[in-house]
Amino acid sequence: MSYKKPESVLVVLFDKHHRVLILQRQDDANFWQSVTGALEAGEQPIDAAYREVAEETGLILSPDACPIEDCACINRYEIRPRWQHRYPPGTTHNTEHVFRACIDSRLPLQLTEHLHAEWVSKDEALTRLWSPSNREAVAKFVGVPQ
Repeated sequence: MSYKKPESVLVVLFDKHHRVLILQRQDDANFWQSVTGALEAGEQPIDAAYREVAEETGLILSPDACPIEDCACINRYEIRPRWQHRYPPGTTHNTEHVFRACIDSRLPLQLTEHLHAEWVSKDEALTRLWSPSNREAVAKFVGVPQ
């Protein structure tokens, strides 16, 4: 088995009306989140952010047409016990790099890793997102000038 690296990206996607894209996980229907995923070997966080957005939503963003912005925020959190088997033995914490991008909410999504996607108000996102670090990122980085 190949273990995940305990370093990941969180990419908060929102539109010009400050509505936030939230995604419902396949393995836990009560877990709503933004785009997130582990860095691959040798990958830089910004590259992982672009890759994860493409993999999870089908949206191909680019630095020229639709840039992903580094929020200069890094979180460290405890990995849920039910997911610790995905990481090297003894790994209990993950380091998360936070990014954001303002995108057109009319673009069609192609979900590959989630059951459902919804565009919701910032307030609704703050009540439905499972992860505290995800809620903090939405609170801090959605609705402020880029």
